[in-house]
Amino acid sequence: MGIPKPLVQFNQAFIVASVVLSFFTTTWVLLAPFIVGIITLLTKQNPIMKVGKQFLRKEASFYPLEDRDQQLFNQWIATSCLGLSLLFFMVNLPVVSAAFSIMVLIAAGVALMGYCIGCTIRYRYMMWKYKRKKQKQAA
Repeated sequence: MGIPKPLVQFNQAFIVASVVLSFFTTTWVLLAPFIVGIITLLTKQNPIMKVGKQFLRKEASFYPLEDRDQQLFNQWIATSCLGLSLLFFMVNLPVVSAAFSIMVLIAAGVALMGYCIGCTIRYRYMMWKYKRKKQKQAA
C-alpha cells in the first residue's frame, strides 16, 4: 500500500523547516529530522507522518499515493546527508556540513514543488542493475 501524498509532503516540509531553522539557530536542530529518519529506516514507520495522519480530512486511500519503497529510499538519502552534515559540524568543517544540509534542503524543496530527485536516482540505479543483469545473461 502506498503513502498518501499529503503525508509525504508534510514530512518534506518538516525537513525543509528543520534545515532552514538550523541556519538561523544551531546545526543541532538537524538532530530532529536525523532521528526521525533513523526511526523511519529502522521501523518503516515515520513518526512525522503518523502525526500528520491525524490531520487528514479524508480516508488515506482517497489521496494520491506515493510508493512506500521509493519513500524509504528517499528517507535513506536524506538521513545519510543529514548525518554527514552533523558529523562534519562536530569535526568543525562547517562549509562541508552546510553543503550536505543544503543538498537535503534542495532535494526536499524541489520535491515539494513536484520533482523527486531521489526518484530519478533510484530509477537510474534500477535501470543500471537491469542492463547489467541483461549483459551478464547475454555473455
